[in-house]
Amino acid sequence: MKTKKEAIKIIETLKEYYPDCQCSLDFSSPFEMMIAVMLSAQCTDERVNKTTPALFAKYNTPEAISKMDLKELERIIHPCGFYKNKAKNIKACSQKLLDDFGRNCAK
Repeated sequence: MKTKKEAIKIIETLKEYYPDCQCSLDFSSPFEMMIAVMLSAQCTDERVNKTTPALFAKYNTPEAISKMDLKELERIIHPCGFYKNKAKNIKACSQKLLDDFGRNCAK
């Protein structure tokens, strides 16, 4: 594993080589970005960007997603594929954030 100093150097180098690089996923918080990235596995960013508005309109915090019915989450993210595993992992990740960092972890 790289040290923090090495990781910062890698990021600086990437920014130098790709100064105009932008993330193609739509999100408004680090938590939403994490969920969008999880959904993007084996899926296009375009499909994720069509799916996440319905999810994030009502469920955009770890607390909201952890309390969400699993079947409802599966229904919303179904277009992204592998929805059963993704839903299970999204809920588990949300709960882990709450357990480790509390309710303020998404701020």
